[in-house]
Amino acid sequence: MLTIANPIYDSVFKFLMEDTRVARTILSALLKMDILEVRMRPHEYSNSQRDTLSMFRIDFGATVRNSDGSQQMILIEVQKTWLETETLRFRQYLGAQYQRKDNIIAECKEGYAMPMVAVYILGHKVGDIEEPVLYVQHEAYDYNENRVTKGLPNPFVDSLTHNSIIVQIPRLHGQINNRLDKVLSVFDQTLHAEESEHFLNYDDSPYGDDDELQPILHRLLMAAADADTRQDMNVEDEYYSIIEKRDTDIMIKDKQLAEKTVLLQQKDEQLSQKDEQLSQKDEQLSQKDEQLSQKDEQLSQKDEQLSQKDEQLSQKDEQLSQKDQQLSQKDEQLSQKDEQLSQKDEQLRRSVQLLLKAGLSIETIAEDMNMPIEHIQQLVQS
Repeated sequence: MLTIANPIYDSVFKFLMEDTRVARTILSALLKMDILEVRMRPHEYSNSQRDTLSMFRIDFGATVRNSDGSQQMILIEVQKTWLETETLRFRQYLGAQYQRKDNIIAECKEGYAMPMVAVYILGHKVGDIEEPVLYVQHEAYDYNENRVTKGLPNPFVDSLTHNSIIVQIPRLHGQINNRLDKVLSVFDQTLHAEESEHFLNYDDSPYGDDDELQPILHRLLMAAADADTRQDMNVEDEYYSIIEKRDTDIMIKDKQLAEKTVLLQQKDEQLSQKDEQLSQKDEQLSQKDEQLSQKDEQLSQKDEQLSQKDEQLSQKDEQLSQKDQQLSQKDEQLSQKDEQLSQKDEQLRRSVQLLLKAGLSIETIAEDMNMPIEHIQQLVQS
């Protein structure tokens, strides 16, 4: 059982990959390619200045042998992180690599770039993807989604696209099914020592005759014994403890903020409901005001109608008064006439009596007076 340094630490990983033989073994297993030569590129983008999240980067240039026997220069961009981070950081780094002029093939007049492979070594899981190593390779298709193979690979296409390899360290559980599993077994975090996560207790007995794996183990043994490397791991622990505390504080504050946001939303909802109720009440009051206004208008119309009727009744009363006056006058005239007629009748009766006394007959008197006999008889009898 060997006690080796844990390569998940940036300092150990850097120490491991600085050995070109080790880097060649690990990258060959990851890319599943025959890498003839590998070298760390001059510009190393490690986390020399700590920022908000850890992201360790190393660029490699590798000469690989293709299946047809030809050789090709490719770029391998290795990015490693302990913690979950924004994909934007990965994209920004890749964007910087696309812009670098030294990534263009010098002898190529067309200005084609060297093919690039991005390797992401993650200290966290990616969603529900269970495969510890995920290969993301671009393919070409026509409009009808038929795969295009003729003319590919093509340097123009390869200059604008790249393949990716994603390694989920937490998904490594000690099962050795192929060459890559054997190489990545040195990253298996289930092997870390109880007393410290700086070290892994690694059983190398099954791989004693593996000439390529032994240099990796030897390099990690050297890192475990190196005082500077151990100190760097301590610094990383301190740094990540601060990061974790900060993230915990942020999570607590986010939770509190979320709770306050929920309360504010509830209050806003309650206020909205109250506003809606007030709006409904205002609408009801407005309707009542409108109804009252309509009733007032109706009452006003009725008052006007009553006033008109009163005026009409007054006019009718005046007309009736006038008619009563006229009737009174007529009655008076009739009374006068009746009196005149009565006087005339009295005069006629007296005249008829005188004529009867004079010896004239009723018939003669009626003929002389030119009156009906019946009327003369009534006068005599009255």
